[in-house]
Amino acid sequence: MSAKFVPRVLTVERKQQISSISLELGDRAVPDSSFLGNSITGDETFVYGYDPETSFQSSQWKSPSSPCAKYVRQSRSNIKLMMIVFFDLDGIVWAEFVPKNTKVNSEYYKDLLERLRKDVRRKRANGFILRHGNVPCHTSLLVRQFLLNKNITVYPNPPYSPDLAPCDFWLFLKVKMTMKGKCFEWVQDIEAATIAQLKTLTKEDLQNCFRYWQERWDRCVRSEEEYFEGD
Repeated sequence: MSAKFVPRVLTVERKQQISSISLELGDRAVPDSSFLGNSITGDETFVYGYDPETSFQSSQWKSPSSPCAKYVRQSRSNIKLMMIVFFDLDGIVWAEFVPKNTKVNSEYYKDLLERLRKDVRRKRANGFILRHGNVPCHTSLLVRQFLLNKNITVYPNPPYSPDLAPCDFWLFLKVKMTMKGKCFEWVQDIEAATIAQLKTLTKEDLQNCFRYWQERWDRCVRSEEEYFEGD
């Protein structure tokens, strides 16, 4: 059997921290139906001009006597575009593509959150609970002060846990999977294809994602903070 790759070798302290946060979030979500309803989660990712198919996608049926298909190993293209997307139970709340040669630093991310906040305020009277990542631009002093000043509550975020991040375990995989193996020569084509995939997501898809997210908190506690097999 091949070895299982995991994001990090977790210490006992890290495992306890992840379990504690998962237990806390699960306990808050069960009695309060508005907890997940007021939540917005988001993150950033690269989408590529060419991203190879997975081994599962390239598999074919064959008879016992027919030869196996052969594929030339290919790598991702250098043409890529960073997408930042936020969504809730009802749909995509905000999505944008980072301009070329622009760095997503604390200032850029703070301005992005301001655009997100203004857009949300036009659509709903109450505030929202934000779930984003642990990268430096998300946790910088500038961003934390902005969130505090605007009274935006932030989810406690388990470290090294993409299996507990909706963008990582669901959204980005779902959007990119249908684009794997296809070639896009221009960033405009990448952007158009990505937007088209985002538009295929239904309200039921997003509600299922939040349900899976809630189930994963419980699963994390029951698995004694070990990474999930098969994820």
